[in-house]
Amino acid sequence: MGAVPSTPRGSDSSQRPPDTAEYLIGTFVAEKSFPISSDFWNKLLQLPLNLHWPSHRVNHACQLFAQNNSCTRHLAKILIHLSWCLQECISTSDASNDAYDKAVNAVYISSVFLKYLIENAKDDNLEEELYLSLDDNEPIPKDFVLDENIENLVMHSMLSFISSVDVSPKTYLLHLELLNFMLIAMSTQLLCGPSPGPKDVNPFIDAAMVQESSLVSLVVRKLLLNYITRPGVPLGSASYSIFSEGSQPSVLQRVGSAAANIVLLPFSYLVSSSGGGSRNPLSDCSLLVLLVLIHFHKCVVNNESMTDRSIDSATSDSLLKENTYFSDNPYCKALQNATDFEFDRIDVEGNAHSGPLVRLPFAALFDTLGMCLADESAVLLLYSLLQGNSNFLEYVLVRTDLDTLLMPILEALYNAPRRSANQIYMLLIILLILSQDSSFNASIHKMILPGVPWYKERLLHQTSLGSLMVIILIRTVQYNLSKLRDVYLHTTCLATLANMAPHVHRLSAYASQRLVSLFFMLSRKYNKLAELRENKVQLAKSNSIEGNSLSDDVSTELHIYTDFLRLVLEILNAILSYALPRNPEVVYAILHRQEVFQPFKNHPRFNELLENIYTVLDFFNSRMDAQRMDGEWSVEKVLQVIIINCRSWRGDGMKMFTQLRFTYEQESHPEEFFIPYVWQLVLSRCGFSFNSGAINLFPIDPPVEKQDTDGGVTHKHHNGDLSMHGLLLDP
Repeated sequence: MGAVPSTPRGSDSSQRPPDTAEYLIGTFVAEKSFPISSDFWNKLLQLPLNLHWPSHRVNHACQLFAQNNSCTRHLAKILIHLSWCLQECISTSDASNDAYDKAVNAVYISSVFLKYLIENAKDDNLEEELYLSLDDNEPIPKDFVLDENIENLVMHSMLSFISSVDVSPKTYLLHLELLNFMLIAMSTQLLCGPSPGPKDVNPFIDAAMVQESSLVSLVVRKLLLNYITRPGVPLGSASYSIFSEGSQPSVLQRVGSAAANIVLLPFSYLVSSSGGGSRNPLSDCSLLVLLVLIHFHKCVVNNESMTDRSIDSATSDSLLKENTYFSDNPYCKALQNATDFEFDRIDVEGNAHSGPLVRLPFAALFDTLGMCLADESAVLLLYSLLQGNSNFLEYVLVRTDLDTLLMPILEALYNAPRRSANQIYMLLIILLILSQDSSFNASIHKMILPGVPWYKERLLHQTSLGSLMVIILIRTVQYNLSKLRDVYLHTTCLATLANMAPHVHRLSAYASQRLVSLFFMLSRKYNKLAELRENKVQLAKSNSIEGNSLSDDVSTELHIYTDFLRLVLEILNAILSYALPRNPEVVYAILHRQEVFQPFKNHPRFNELLENIYTVLDFFNSRMDAQRMDGEWSVEKVLQVIIINCRSWRGDGMKMFTQLRFTYEQESHPEEFFIPYVWQLVLSRCGFSFNSGAINLFPIDPPVEKQDTDGGVTHKHHNGDLSMHGLLLDP
């Protein structure tokens, strides 16, 4: 094929055999328009794609297609044929292999050229460049009535096929390529800004959003079942795929058999180099499509509040922003209302949800998530379920094997340096959501772990799951102090510890030591900031504008760390006030390091809380002094005295503070975090890249980390990490 001229049209095209893939693809991208009923389409879709074009030829073919599509409308026509092929596959239970082959060819060819059009679209001109409509003078077959736009037609057909046709060796490759097409079709979001606006153009995902609720529910259920069942690549898939024989992979060529996890597209040519290949392509692709669908937000203009007036463009944009709202997302709603098919909430409570209900095997979903939480997209799915679906949250909280979810979460946090900041945030928010339930906080201390092999710094033997969670949360704070220095991450860790504190039961010696060390660690940062502020104040007295600015920055950070120290003291107070008799190791740790509290004894923000700690210290110090010892005190002897006197502890003289309870709520515009985040996950996992110069959804070049020369917080998000903040409410 290498001898064929690079321009697939004109006289060269006419000299080639008219039934070869080379000729048909060349004709498809050329300037001649074929009617939708032409036999050309059958020939194109029935012929195996075995081209071995190098990347520059594919790029040239895409350029020709982009130039000619406005006249030929071949994108619209091949999408219509794709829809017809899918409808045939759906309506005929024993549809021939030919029908599936045609559908696979149609979706693959569409993917290649649609992707090029999207990532090379001019600003604010995407709809005109796609030309998703037929000419008025286009002859239409008698049995075809185009009563809806083409993107709606093709999305309806795709979603109907995905939701109603079982995955089998015969249908596997078509399912996979349809999911890949959906990701490409919905990638118009990459061209939009980080905040959805009324001028955003997303024709295919908009079409997905207007499907009937019954179809939406079936799609959500099927995508999750694909994720749960993780259907393997069938051996027979090779019959629907073309293999590359040369050393250079073909672009207009599918990869089959065990390598069917990728579709080679323009500007990717090779699978993404961001990590290992997908363990289960259909499962992973189903999850990515689901995440894109459930986190989409369509910005709609409220026409009633907009009146015709003479205003300039800037004012018009401002008014548009003020008079917009987000339409409901039916996929998000379906996921939020999903129920366990082994327990029908409607029958028990008698309050059926409006619309069709998604019924899922929660047990299998729970186990699958437990196996897959090393993957960032699985973490986002778990977050989406716990945050939005009260049925699934309740199911998780009553499971007796919470270690299935918690152990991979805690291991991922233990390996925080190898995780993205976004993944760390998601994991911590999941723990915060779970810690809002008192039964969860109690049950994690009843589960004893025989060992924790991945924890290397210390041998953790017969440690409770609750103790391990305390250790990992404190370790995450320590990592954040030295590396990320993100205030929100601190807050989330401490809020989770505060929720756990009143329910702590037999906290291990190591966890207790780490808890007291946490106060010492934060106090050192506080003291450095206090000293730094004093130096800045002296600088400001010299009437330096820069000095005033630096002083304000340090004062703000000092105030933040004051709050952190107070929160740690409240955590210790909650344990001592509500759970002291059950936690002798905490008492021992406070006695052992009591000097760390002395510098803050008279601090106005801390003195009330420290009074309680010193009440405990005085009680146990006096009991220690009353003991006559032969020889020196050992750890065992001190602990024995503490255990004995814990039984007689009545809490006399302790001031009771309101029990802290932090809850997580999404911020007012979560889409500004989640939409870019989801697409970062898609591009890192889907097997194809995207023209980076066309991406407006998130920054491509990683920000530069400024050197911290004066102790101030200068954290910048790395590698496109996004700022994500929830609301922590303390009633």
